[in-house]
Amino acid sequence: MLICKHLLKTAAVLGVILVLNSCSDDPTAPEDEDPFNNPPVAGELDPFIQNQRLGRGMNLGNALEAPNEGEWGVVLEDWFFEKIKNAGFHSVRIPVRWSAHAAADPPYALEAMFVDRVKWAVEQALSRELLVVLNIHHYDELIQDPAGEKARFLGIWRNIAAEFKDYPGELIFEVLNEPNGDLNTALWNSYLAEAIAVIRERNPGRTIMVGPANWYSLYYLSNLDLPGDDQNIIVSFHYYNPFQFTHQGAEWVTGSDAWLGTTWIGTMDEQQAVLDDLTFAADWGALHNRPLNIGEFGAYYKADMTSRARWTAFVTSRAEMLDMSWSYWEFIAGFGAYDPAADEWRTPLLNALIPPALP
Repeated sequence: MLICKHLLKTAAVLGVILVLNSCSDDPTAPEDEDPFNNPPVAGELDPFIQNQRLGRGMNLGNALEAPNEGEWGVVLEDWFFEKIKNAGFHSVRIPVRWSAHAAADPPYALEAMFVDRVKWAVEQALSRELLVVLNIHHYDELIQDPAGEKARFLGIWRNIAAEFKDYPGELIFEVLNEPNGDLNTALWNSYLAEAIAVIRERNPGRTIMVGPANWYSLYYLSNLDLPGDDQNIIVSFHYYNPFQFTHQGAEWVTGSDAWLGTTWIGTMDEQQAVLDDLTFAADWGALHNRPLNIGEFGAYYKADMTSRARWTAFVTSRAEMLDMSWSYWEFIAGFGAYDPAADEWRTPLLNALIPPALP
């Protein structure tokens, strides 16, 4: 495909005739066929099937959603995608701080080099047959001043939608990570409807992912207002319960050092609390006929590994029983399932996420 086009151009320059039957399974395919230029048409995609295809996912956190890539210790590399694919994951979620790379004034142009970098990441995933969830992440200005940033928020989405309009259906747009603070439920429902309409101008057939206000709390799903005439939507929530376990010692959470040493044994009460949460979400999804995704979940590295793995395995297994896709937070930083120093997966976490096949 892309490689084949480069070879054909080279052959033309050298005056050499190359037989490239291996470039395409279809010998009648046009030379300019591009695997990243196959946009879905309206009505083509079933969000429930899309959600099944998302399956088991991995967040590529602390990279493109930092103020600038690398400032939080992670720079995306092509081998990340290879490791994730080979481990058995089906998708990646790519958090992006677009607001740090967009103009302050209309039409809120995106930095070309940053757009290219995000496209590189998306194409690294798609070329390995990983579905991609691409979002707006850490839009702090919008959270703090919803009215003042609304036009810019919609303008940024208009630009993202234009840049990625030709990408295949394996790319999913997530409207905004964890609306909270002054971006309350009423405002969020209003802004969400307008953002979906903006996206649909250039991407009528693309699957969209949305979540509720109050940090994507599953208990705010009932307050989420979705367009009844648009079914190509996956609903996401984030899950970090019990918070004192998953965020013990987290530097950004005031008072979290007092929680150090909190374990998750998997007692009947502990398991029931998780099951009650996930069942509540599943019941909402069934009532509203919407597929559900757990877009983030994980336990910080300061928790003991045995508890982390035990909790992770329980959350993923019960989510899958309830037909939810999920995306673990995250690959290689503070919650990381992969150890960059040892250059290997943290086996207890990997086995909790992708249970080894039985002999």
